[in-house]
Amino acid sequence: MHNDRNTIPNGVMLNAYPDSIGSKLRDTIKMLQLPEFKDAFSLFYILPTFFNSDLDRGFSVIDYNLNKDLVAQEDLKALEELNIMLKFDIVLNHLSVASPQFKDLLKNGDNSKYKDFFINWNTFWKGNGKINAEGIVIPNEEFLSKLFMRKSGLPILKVPFPDGSKQPYWNTFYQKITYHKIALQDFDSITELNASQKNEILNKVNSAIDKNEDVSDLDLKIDSKLQQKILSIVDGKCTYLGQMDVNANSELVWEFYDETLAKVKSFGCKVLRLDAFAYLHKEIGQSNFFNKHGTWNHLERIRQIAQKNDLILLPEIHAEYGLNLHDEVAEKGYQIYDFFLPGLMIHILEKSNNKALLNWINDILENDYKVVNMLGCHDGIPVLDLKGKEVNGSYNKGLLEDNEIEQIMDTIMERGGRVKNLYDPSGKKISYYQVNATYFSALGENEAKLLLARAIQLFMPGIPQVWYLDIFAGKNNYKAADEAGAGGHKEINRTTLSLDDIKAGLKTDIVKNQLKLIKLRNTSKAFLGQLKVNASIDSEIDLIWTNNGCSAHLQANLKAYNFTITVNDEGENTVMSF
Repeated sequence: MHNDRNTIPNGVMLNAYPDSIGSKLRDTIKMLQLPEFKDAFSLFYILPTFFNSDLDRGFSVIDYNLNKDLVAQEDLKALEELNIMLKFDIVLNHLSVASPQFKDLLKNGDNSKYKDFFINWNTFWKGNGKINAEGIVIPNEEFLSKLFMRKSGLPILKVPFPDGSKQPYWNTFYQKITYHKIALQDFDSITELNASQKNEILNKVNSAIDKNEDVSDLDLKIDSKLQQKILSIVDGKCTYLGQMDVNANSELVWEFYDETLAKVKSFGCKVLRLDAFAYLHKEIGQSNFFNKHGTWNHLERIRQIAQKNDLILLPEIHAEYGLNLHDEVAEKGYQIYDFFLPGLMIHILEKSNNKALLNWINDILENDYKVVNMLGCHDGIPVLDLKGKEVNGSYNKGLLEDNEIEQIMDTIMERGGRVKNLYDPSGKKISYYQVNATYFSALGENEAKLLLARAIQLFMPGIPQVWYLDIFAGKNNYKAADEAGAGGHKEINRTTLSLDDIKAGLKTDIVKNQLKLIKLRNTSKAFLGQLKVNASIDSEIDLIWTNNGCSAHLQANLKAYNFTITVNDEGENTVMSF
């Protein structure tokens, strides 16, 4: 049933990091080999610490070779023997500063083969802005106002070139700059200062580094030329992490994509998620998010490489429902991510009202969308996606009203969630993006709600993707989020489970019952057929799948959080009540 190698199988997809269970991928495989997990999953979306990376928990890729600290070649063979197909990421928009390409750029500067592989901010905006006191081009307002910011401030990281200059490179997502203390011998080349002055400056600089203060703001009581010399020494000892945007106008980038898709295929990849693809095309006078027609041209070029490697593409895009980008991506023949379901599910369970979810289900069925859905995932619970949007002077409604979205966010935050925002070019927050929490905690740590949410997800159209921690009713991990520091909000939902945790969880009803539902969804022929939404009162859900005499029927109560599933499998009837 799951052996058609040209389409995503109609089964259930596990989602985890290579070290989400135990310490290496082999520990997750040990879990999947347990009898309790037999026939539970047809696919496994392994997050990109599978590859060599250094930031953003895998999404700052150094190279697409196996991360040998977590993954072994025999792991891939074991997954193949379990008949589990693999899904990986290619992060189209960026690579790490530690990638061979960017390291070559830092070493050789303008003489690097990879000079145009990344985007020099000043070169890109030359003639379309003014240089500020720090040597950064500030784009003209008509251009700057169109940029879509994922963090406060300009999307740049200044990096040191061999000539001593610091060049700004486009950096849409994360960066981390670490300053290291200097020693007295670092000042050996400075002959203008005596030993006492050097010691005084050394103490000031190191004190600022200890306090995480901006060293460039210090008044060292020396002339500006000498101060710049000292700051250059300090800069020379700092280390950088960053996800550096690649230049899709460079043929070297497309050669890299070609090599990468062939490489992931060799690892057993069948489904390739295109992370951050909507940021790839950049053009002066346009937004840096989903420019048309440039984005479509890039996507088509990637599709041609994917077809050559027998890979199915899954573009990842977060955008307001009212923008209708999900519809445009689907019209191009791609499967789409159902980022609407997580928020809708919380809404219907909190309001005991099916209307918003049924509207979305009917949307999927009427438009024949091919979707991958989820509840929890490695990222946050999306809220931006549910919103309406003004397009060409008219307002397209969202799946929920703004006040309803605010209520979802408030509910999750009251239950301990953390928030991720979007910013305008001045650094002002313009929108909530997502809320970070485990799905179980977002539901008030109510096992009946979690089980009902899982049942509804598994009866939704599309491929159900299941976050490993949700199976085990994982709770918010505040300690991990706090210890991760700035930008660490996502760690609230990434707790590593030991194999002992797995064995203990398998004794609990919430785990056993979820696995029972997952196995039904993964193996029943009914889900290869058609979904019908039966009429029901607002506080109930009534969904039935039918296929050549097989059926699976969900009847759920959104007030009491109980439900019944009736299965007819080739004449054999089973009733499951929860």
